[in-house]
Amino acid sequence: MTAIKTSDADAFVARPDPARPIVLVFGQDAGLVRERAESIIRASIDDPKDPFALAHLEGDQLASEPSRLVEEAHTMPLFGGRRAVWVKPSTRNFAPAVEALLTAAPPVDCRVVIEAGDLRKTSPLRAICEKARHAAVIACYADDEQSLGRLIDTEMREAKLTIAPDARDALVTLIGGDRRASRSEIRKLALYAHGKDRVELDDVLAVVADASALALDGVVDATFAGRTGDAETQFAKALGAGTSAGTIMFATLRHVTQMHKARLAIDAGDRVEQALYSFIPPVHFRRQNQVKAALNAWSAPRLARAMEQLADAALNVRRTPALAEALSQRALLSLSLTARRKD
Repeated sequence: MTAIKTSDADAFVARPDPARPIVLVFGQDAGLVRERAESIIRASIDDPKDPFALAHLEGDQLASEPSRLVEEAHTMPLFGGRRAVWVKPSTRNFAPAVEALLTAAPPVDCRVVIEAGDLRKTSPLRAICEKARHAAVIACYADDEQSLGRLIDTEMREAKLTIAPDARDALVTLIGGDRRASRSEIRKLALYAHGKDRVELDDVLAVVADASALALDGVVDATFAGRTGDAETQFAKALGAGTSAGTIMFATLRHVTQMHKARLAIDAGDRVEQALYSFIPPVHFRRQNQVKAALNAWSAPRLARAMEQLADAALNVRRTPALAEALSQRALLSLSLTARRKD
């Protein structure tokens, strides 16, 4: 078994094992997959910008030409030194190309880094890499609250800033789902706070937080959970945050559409966790349990009826703006009551 433990992943990325020159980096968090692939490449060659030292291959290309990967991995550098091959994700199956590489003699002075999306344990690409002695497999899972906290602390330290406890807590709730996006938001906050010693809650709210977006999440989650009183409260908060009734209806309709798509995938055999990561944008980890519960509670036919109901309500809201708030509130409360029924 060549899978790298989650606790050992960062250490391996910083100092890749020469005995395992082939590395598969995959997972739910595309940003973390890319970050780790880039770090392994930087640790493996002297200059990533040197086209003679680094070869880029697309997975789709390898699916059509499997022998290309073996050829690139065993090509001797024109001017000597270390070399790397970087394989980008693909919509097609390029596992045969990787299998050919793994059954050939291990590459010398060449690191092969393979990026991939979320792979099941039964995925051919993941299975063949995990069985190979000279390969390493690194899974990249979405950051949890603890890892987000460490990321914030690291970025603040590098920016020579401290962060107030309440600001840190708020920031953790506003990022996540994609490591690169999270890092970008933290660095944007650090830039905003340049010249100060400490980042305060007001800084987070000014730069990172989208009050209307947070309010919309509250409305949607309460509605689909059947928490009628909470749905009313969250609806009022969204209006108070400056969100229009039409925007609330659009966000709810978009959510039920994605719920329906995910429910169909579950009915077709996908795991709830896998269906959850099909949402665009990804569901923040703090909301995941609520959305999972809703996916388990709502059937595809019920969600289809909810879509029709919300589409009609959204149309009425556009046609009669004077009654927009009342029509939206009634539609959401009706949907919340439906969520409480088991039929």
